[in-house]
Amino acid sequence: MAGPDFDTEIKQLQATMHTIGQVLDLDGMRVEIADLGEQVAAPDLWDDVDRATTITGRLSAVQGTLDRYNELLGRIEDVGIMHELGQEEGDDDSLEDAARELEKVKKAVESLEVRTLLNGEYDAREALVSIRAGAGGVDAADFAEMLMRMYIRWAEQHDYKVEVFETSYAEEAGLKSATFAIHAPYTYGTLSVEAGTHRLVRISPFDNQGRRQTSFAAVEVVPVLEQTDEIEIPEDEIKTDVFRSGGPGGQSVNTTDSAVRLTHLPTGIVVSCQNEKSQLQNKASALVVLKAKLLARKKAEEKAHLDSMRGDVQASWGDQMRNYVLNPYQIVKDLRTGYEEGNPSTVFDGDLDGFLEAGIRWRRGSEKADA
Repeated sequence: MAGPDFDTEIKQLQATMHTIGQVLDLDGMRVEIADLGEQVAAPDLWDDVDRATTITGRLSAVQGTLDRYNELLGRIEDVGIMHELGQEEGDDDSLEDAARELEKVKKAVESLEVRTLLNGEYDAREALVSIRAGAGGVDAADFAEMLMRMYIRWAEQHDYKVEVFETSYAEEAGLKSATFAIHAPYTYGTLSVEAGTHRLVRISPFDNQGRRQTSFAAVEVVPVLEQTDEIEIPEDEIKTDVFRSGGPGGQSVNTTDSAVRLTHLPTGIVVSCQNEKSQLQNKASALVVLKAKLLARKKAEEKAHLDSMRGDVQASWGDQMRNYVLNPYQIVKDLRTGYEEGNPSTVFDGDLDGFLEAGIRWRRGSEKADA
């Protein structure tokens, strides 16, 4: 890359970082970090575990974003110096290293820029993800389990905590449905673009004739509620059932009726939780899930965007948002954004950031077009 072009790229990156800094409100972040730091230092912090977890999680997230911003500023300055020294010394290797580092920095800046687009009312919340098998029989159930693993692997790569509330196993293989939370700020805003129907095309491992099979799974993403959210559910509107949780293939896991199923009678929404050994704990967790779904429903009805908030889709032909093709060729392609990856294995192993960033930009563009 020629000197002037390189210098122009550096200046553009610096200008983008200045804009990002204004959107993030760096001074406000520093004030918040100081305030949260004082709260974390309080000797009675862990007397309220939920509050302590919220405070420490928020501090980690804000500090992480500020550190990331400052690190990128330093990398931009360093790559500029690296290129300048390479030119002065006529060192082609150094110039090539600078060019490669510039591309890496550009991608990192783009990623941070996407974070500034997460400014919706609930975008800063943690995410509650539900997956259910759609059309396609046992292949669809297997696909649902593959998607659950994909999102959990993505969370693990980012050091986000995952809490599984419910897994309903299919008889032969895979999952009928699953619900789990990803505990990290902004995971709702980030993962909400995953809501919709996902389609898998492959040679079925369950077909002894080796035929190609198309299957579907639906993904729903809603925000986790906080204590300040006012969602009250009268007791007479909830039907409670208890049962024994089961494992793959109908295998019994618990010998007591500790699993809980809640049915919200006015809406018909059903949630289950079997993660804890205590029936009381499972009921409390199921209530958290139910309230989150009711909040999403309420918000969606207010804005008349039920599909976009709850991923309320049929999980069948004609409404898929992403294709995962393993045969006769290999590709994962998002039908809304056009973003694609040629290695499905890495995607199923949690490499989702490219799809998420493209989805967030697409959503922002759609919102502007509708405004």
